[in-house]
Amino acid sequence: MVRFVLSGDAGTGWLVRLDPTSAAPGRGAHLHPDRRCWQAATRGGFARSFRRRLRVEAPDRPWAAGD
Repeated sequence: MVRFVLSGDAGTGWLVRLDPTSAAPGRGAHLHPDRRCWQAATRGGFARSFRRRLRVEAPDRPWAAGD
């Protein structure tokens, strides 16, 4: 499983970021390392997990299997 965390605030906007060490503070969401899970998360899964509107930033490096 790969962990993503929520960062930012209501003023600047919420942003989902990759947490490769699984050590970042705050609420996290875990995904299977699979492109289909990433697509589902960016279509609304992250918004449901974090219970707010947000932007999703694609990771700088591939993290999913098959990338």
